[in-house]
Amino acid sequence: MSWIVSFPCTRAEAEALSGEIPALDALDAPPVVVTREIDEDTGLWQLDAYLDDKPDAALLDLLRSLVPSARDEMPIVERLPDEDWVTLSQQGLEPVRAGRFFVHTSSYSGRLPPGTTPFLIDASQAFGTGGHDTTAGCLAMLDRLARRGGTPRNIADIGTGTGLLAFAAMALWPRARVIASDIDPASIFVTRDNAAVNGVPLGRGGGRLALAVAPGTDHPAIRRRAPYDLVIANILAGPLITLAPDIAAATAPGGHAILAGLIARQMEPVLAAYRAQGFRLAGRGGSADWPCLLLVKRRRYGWRRKERAFHRSDPADASFGNW
Repeated sequence: MSWIVSFPCTRAEAEALSGEIPALDALDAPPVVVTREIDEDTGLWQLDAYLDDKPDAALLDLLRSLVPSARDEMPIVERLPDEDWVTLSQQGLEPVRAGRFFVHTSSYSGRLPPGTTPFLIDASQAFGTGGHDTTAGCLAMLDRLARRGGTPRNIADIGTGTGLLAFAAMALWPRARVIASDIDPASIFVTRDNAAVNGVPLGRGGGRLALAVAPGTDHPAIRRRAPYDLVIANILAGPLITLAPDIAAATAPGGHAILAGLIARQMEPVLAAYRAQGFRLAGRGGSADWPCLLLVKRRRYGWRRKERAFHRSDPADASFGNW
């Protein structure tokens, strides 16, 4: 049997839980957390956590700590049949239309809109089902870049999550060489499975997706393929700022970077970090709360400049993924 724990929450709390949750990731068997809007008029949202075993008091307190507005609320704890919990976890995930892309889960039984490029991405421990403004904003920005005539031949998706943005880039530019990486090995396994479901070929050559487990750009395969015409990084503002020198070093002169995962008040610090590395702002998309930035690297900066530096972490973290 499986279990579900539910707490009411605010929209801000739900959005804050859209990325990695270190407190849960540290658990031996972390729950799958899904947030969804319950009432549009009142702005009520709900956190649902799906677990393999009945939660103890410590886990309930940990889940409650993720949504401070529910500190005085009693959780709803229910037991579910094993075969139902995955389907139930998808119920709050509506299909997303972003640019030419249509992203849905396996619970969607409707008609695919004509003229769209569909992807089936189920909820998982990896971020990037398309439902959050950051992922949808990146999808729309990729579409916008293609409509502007952009033709990147070498692409890196740093912090790929479910692999969705890498899949979208391959759909737009089917002959490009694409590599997707993530610091979390679980994300690479999720990406591999999603690639099979969506007919995305894995491999090292053009028209195939290479996968690697890596902190930022710190991986031999990522460095060997550089410089990139397009770097996608939908992560968080802090890592985006830290990785600015590395992403600049990996981006070809005249190449583009699509950055997301930041909230509106973090946009200027992120832009300042990338302007210092020779980028300029070429476009803004996403939502008012969650901007998506399109940057262009000025041509006077090159991959071989002496000041290039890659962000280093424990070499043990930079292991190969599945190719």
